[in-house]
Amino acid sequence: NGACNVAHKNIREQGRFLQDVFTTLVDLKWPHTLLIFTMSFLCSWLLFGMVWWLIAFAHGDLDHSTRLQRDPAEGAARSAAAFVPCVTSIHSFTSAFLFSIEVQVTIGFGGRMVTEECPAAILVLIVQNIVGLVINAIMLGCIFMKTSQAHRRAETLIFSKHAVIALREGRLCFMLRVGDLRKSMIISATIRMQVVKKTASLEGEVVPLNQIDIQMENPVGGNSIFLVSPLIIYHVIDKNSPLYDISPMNLHHHEDLEIIVILEGVVETTGITTQARTSYLADEILWGQRFVPIVAEEDGRYSVDYSKFGNTVKVPTPSCTARQLEEDKSIM
Repeated sequence: NGACNVAHKNIREQGRFLQDVFTTLVDLKWPHTLLIFTMSFLCSWLLFGMVWWLIAFAHGDLDHSTRLQRDPAEGAARSAAAFVPCVTSIHSFTSAFLFSIEVQVTIGFGGRMVTEECPAAILVLIVQNIVGLVINAIMLGCIFMKTSQAHRRAETLIFSKHAVIALREGRLCFMLRVGDLRKSMIISATIRMQVVKKTASLEGEVVPLNQIDIQMENPVGGNSIFLVSPLIIYHVIDKNSPLYDISPMNLHHHEDLEIIVILEGVVETTGITTQARTSYLADEILWGQRFVPIVAEEDGRYSVDYSKFGNTVKVPTPSCTARQLEEDKSIM
């Protein structure tokens, strides 16, 4: 399915992930992202709620509120003209917490407000607004990037479940089919293939995941494709191909053989680069079969039948390697 079957273990420099916090947040799973999203706001509200409570406590606002609650008529008449609180209507930590929320999310119910009495309160108001804007920018940007990630567009880029090997123009070819389910096109689409297998050098060095690029041919030419309809991408198995010595008899004995296909392009509607991947193991490669046609002309328009996207039919194909086929042709 194109997912990387590689586990990263014993990473000692974990701090490198914190040097790129935004990408780390975007790469997290949704439950972890939502938890961080909620806790970042809640912790900032609690922190500044404590700051507002300390300001009110240091200025005596809490004692004044207590006196008003005990004797509202006498307390109001005696202190209304003399005492000015830093923040009005703060008489407990709960009210300070509510005021912190009002400041950071700019709700402003009107019951609590900052006065000119305390310069420290004005400074905290400015700091909390700046911190709130930074948190909003980071977290909302993270949520936006997660919801608009390019790999979501790749869900509608499909590959055939099996690849096939058959004759085309008298040569053995490795073929697969790729298509796009959406009407909006992928701009500047390119496709490339790699063979990944375990190899050993002449010196005895074992490379468990050796990557070998293989050349492709398609109806457009080169690696660029115009994905207006499903295309059959093929690779000619010649003397430069890593599949040159593979026959139907020994194909399934290559358990370490895997052919990776990568399709890249720019999403037309968003301008974001997307990538779709798949791979074919040895048992997913069908020898001597060919994809059935799925494009037909109906009422002056071309119609694509995706129900037959991965269907194949058997065709006469030599049961020998590409090397043997070329040698037989040279003898004839």
